[in-house]
Amino acid sequence: MSGITFWEIALKAGLGKLSLEGCSPEDLPDAARNMGFGILLPEAADMASFGRLPRAGPKDPFDRMIVWQSIRTSRTLITRDGTLDPYREHGLSTIW
Repeated sequence: MSGITFWEIALKAGLGKLSLEGCSPEDLPDAARNMGFGILLPEAADMASFGRLPRAGPKDPFDRMIVWQSIRTSRTLITRDGTLDPYREHGLSTIW
């Protein structure tokens, strides 16, 4: 799981665009670890090479960085977001 996911959740919750019941954004990293997920933190190399990601799908910067992390590190992204499909031809692997 990308650490960027937690950033996006915290941002949306803070803006009132996302409501979490029974937990706060701060609880989610521990919850993810307790479910057996590893957390992939963004590295300087992810950010510095981000410009290499083609503009093939959504414009959302969070989605694009998570896609780029997945491609760059050869990890499979767990998603049902069909708008990310154009990135498959650029190396994105997804399941779900």
